[in-house]
Amino acid sequence: MTTEPIHIIGGGMAGSEAAWQAANLGVPVVLHEMRPVRGTDAHHTDGLAELVCSNSFRSDDWEYNAVGLLHEEMRRAGGLIISMGDRHRVPAGSALAVDRDNFSADVTAALMAHPLVTIERGEVDGWPPQSWSSVIIATGPLTSDNLAKAILAKTGEDSLAFFDAIAPIVHLESIDMSKAWKQSRYDKPGPGGDGAEAYINCAMNKEQYEAFIAALLAGPKTEFKEWEGTPYFEGCLPIEVMAERGAETLRFGPMKPVGLTNPHDPTVKSYAIVQLRQDNKLGTLWNMVGFQTKLKHGAQTDIFRMIPGLENAQFARLGGIHRNTFINSPVLLDRQLRLKADPRVRFAGQVTGVEGYVESAAMGLVAGRMAAAQALGCQVEPPPDTTALGALVNHITGGHVVGQIEDSTARSFQPMNVNFGLFPELGPVELKSPDGKRLKGADKGRARKRMMSLRALDDLGAWLSSQQVVQPATA
Repeated sequence: MTTEPIHIIGGGMAGSEAAWQAANLGVPVVLHEMRPVRGTDAHHTDGLAELVCSNSFRSDDWEYNAVGLLHEEMRRAGGLIISMGDRHRVPAGSALAVDRDNFSADVTAALMAHPLVTIERGEVDGWPPQSWSSVIIATGPLTSDNLAKAILAKTGEDSLAFFDAIAPIVHLESIDMSKAWKQSRYDKPGPGGDGAEAYINCAMNKEQYEAFIAALLAGPKTEFKEWEGTPYFEGCLPIEVMAERGAETLRFGPMKPVGLTNPHDPTVKSYAIVQLRQDNKLGTLWNMVGFQTKLKHGAQTDIFRMIPGLENAQFARLGGIHRNTFINSPVLLDRQLRLKADPRVRFAGQVTGVEGYVESAAMGLVAGRMAAAQALGCQVEPPPDTTALGALVNHITGGHVVGQIEDSTARSFQPMNVNFGLFPELGPVELKSPDGKRLKGADKGRARKRMMSLRALDDLGAWLSSQQVVQPATA
């Protein structure tokens, strides 16, 4: 019997992962990607899984960090995105950051080489045709206008939208290292013991910081007429929007001066510090951490060159901003990530209301497995809520508290990064140190996170072993 293909719309993080998972379970996939036939304001290539914002997958610490735990769960589930992230890792302390170009190229190559994956270039400009028996919409934050209109027509729900901002990238050779220095915060090493100098730091005194804040506030910004009033995602605020919230906001955010010592002036505590993170494997490009912006390009160069060490900075890419859209998933989707109004259609990735590269890919992983199981005549239950994968599924399909007044749901449901607050509590458990003493404060919190992570990996193993599926291939 010939299995009908799964049609996946969108070749970003979620769509690429969904295609890989489904194909490795023996189900043919048609992956629809509109680039290069139709481009976007944020993409620069036609590669699959292109990283349009940061090159960081954030913390890789599975014991004490929820996103690091999600990394590990995806590794154990044969994830393509995380395996390619590991392959193209660049120094970033305890974080997993990748060489964006080689990462995308290898994701593309792996999917092109898979015998059950067909890649079709061109826009799907309306609701998927009825002849497609199984569909995953994974178009992410840049869903085309025509498809977005079709989704709205099908769901009858108001779209939620916000702006997602892009940070500038600087050429290393243009950074003045007589003023800047390499150091990770608190000298924290990377997973392999390296990466203690994974960031370039630029220190400011009080006068420099205040002048910089004033320039950010006064600088000309990109204006939006059609989408005026659209909220920003709190985890990716433009730097000038953070500055508008108070003069000290940046000093307690991306410019916090803690855990770092300026070797050029070690006895003086910096008032604020700008960090840059390595953006490519060669180490020639560095990303300004937390400096996503809607400043006009001319203003960006002038203002960012006020930063000590960046007076002569040359930018490989200036910052920008683009629209992000997501559906009201708690109302629209069932636990199988299927649209209640048309159950042959699943959604995955940022369009569901998860935020972040890894979270988007994770929902693609789950959607791909679920769609493949259904195509094979069986069903994969969602991962346990005790896992990072399951916590995200639960949040977007039922874990969110729906507003109690008319039309409040759309305003209350917002994009969410994975975090331990989405996990069920451990229950009554006494946390003790190796010498038998009861843990308190930060030590208790760390121990609790580790126990939740160990529980998650145990429950994930049981979930994976319960599935009678083909062993995932290695990327």
